[in-house]
Formats: sequence, C-alpha cells, structure tokens
Amino acid sequence: MRYSYYPGCTLKTTATVLDESALKSAEALGIELAEQDEWQCCGAVFPLSTDEIASYLSSVRSLAATAEAGEKLVTLCAACHHVIKRANHVMKTNEEVRDKANNYLELEEYYSGQGEVIHYLEMLRDDFGFEKLAEKVKQPLEGRKVAAYYGCLLLRPGKVMEFDNAEDPSIMEDFIEALGAEAVDYPYRTECCGVYLSVNNEDIATGMVEKIVNSALRHGAEAIINACPLCHYNLIELQDKNADGEPVLPVYYFTELLQEALGLTEKVEDKASG
Repeated sequence: MRYSYYPGCTLKTTATVLDESALKSAEALGIELAEQDEWQCCGAVFPLSTDEIASYLSSVRSLAATAEAGEKLVTLCAACHHVIKRANHVMKTNEEVRDKANNYLELEEYYSGQGEVIHYLEMLRDDFGFEKLAEKVKQPLEGRKVAAYYGCLLLRPGKVMEFDNAEDPSIMEDFIEALGAEAVDYPYRTECCGVYLSVNNEDIATGMVEKIVNSALRHGAEAIINACPLCHYNLIELQDKNADGEPVLPVYYFTELLQEALGLTEKVEDKASG
C-alpha cells in the first residue's frame, strides 16, 4: 500500500512526535507513505473568501501532484486535513476558483478535484482495516481507559469532510478498541478546545479545555488522544496540573498509542515520565 504523504509545517517543528510515530507505525504495517517533494504550508485556516485564490494554491498543488501520481493523499494534522479537503471541495464545485487556480499554476493536467485526500485514521479504517490492525498488535493496551478527542476540524462541515458522523463519531473509539484498550465515551469529545483563543483570550480557552478534560475524567478516562497539534497544545497547557506539574489527564497523539501497541516503543506513560 503506497500513498502520497503531506506532513504540514507543525509536524516538522513542534509536533515531530506525531510525524515520527505515524511513519514508524505505517512502515511496520507495510504501508508506504511517500512524502511529497515540494509540499508547502496549507495556510492553517481554510479561506472563506473565494475572491482571491492565493490561499488555495498550495493545497491544489499537492492535490494535483497526488492525482498525477495516481495515489491518495494522506494527512495527519487535523488542520491540514481540514484545509486540503475543503480546498478540494471548492475545486470540484466552484468553476471560477478552479479556472483561476489552474491558470495560475499552469498545471500539465487541468485539475478539477479528481484527487483524493484522506486522514491517516481513514486510511487505517477504510483501506487497511481495524480488524487487520488488531491482528498486528503486539502489545495490547489491555486495562487502559482512553478517551478520544475529535475537536472541530476533522468532523465539520460534515457534508464536506465526510470523516465520520459529525455528532456521534466512532472512528477513534474503534481505533482505541482495535489496540486492545477501552474507549471512554464522554459528552465533550467533539467540542472545540478554544483553538487560537489560547493566544489572546486564554481564560476563555482554559474554560473550554476544563470542560473537555473534566468530562473525560468523570467518565473514567486515564488518558486522552487527539490528532491536532493545536488541540494537543491546549489540552496539555490549559488543564489543571498535579503536584509534579504534569497534566492531570495525560494527552497523547493517537499515533503514539499505535506505535506502542505495535511493539515499536515503550509504554507512553514511561516515555512521558522519562
């Protein structure tokens, strides 16, 4: 199984653990993620204006290269996935933007949204299969109670993202159970963490994170996983800390648990404490 791979900027800077654990896990599963040669920043935030096309161009360039290679484009960062998936939708549905983007990029083949972008979790669920993944587990995470945090970007707008049921998703819970852990259901798993409010309105973002974390704790969670570097930061930095200054509820990227379950690293708790 071979895919084109778009890492995005944060995975090469502050979220290298997400990139590295995903690549090592994919290799162990026999999945080849070929990083694109000339990927550029996706812009981090999806542009709502269609009056100018500059904000779409990096996404379109990556999508067109993937389509030319005849491969699917795999993403990891929830923000990158959100931007690229929605940009592809615009290329399918907005003729004016589509023509402008093609004219500017001077692509060899006219791009009209024929490329396909999927998230790493979708790759595991739809192409590899969670049942097969469970068979590959070498260190089952038995006895562990793990809560999934989806946030906003993977799920909404539901009709465009088509990632899962936007109101009642299950892909992360199914992933957790495939690794042998117990998936904790709690009410705030699809609520916003505050995103960039943590920069200039930290009190508001802190209140939002507290609702998420406290809800997970009340329902028995011992750890929480996510797929977004910004959510990851907020969930760690804005929640209460214990006497040692560590988050009350440990936070991990979903790929860290995958890497552990595949026998590629020590327990994430031991790794974190080290």
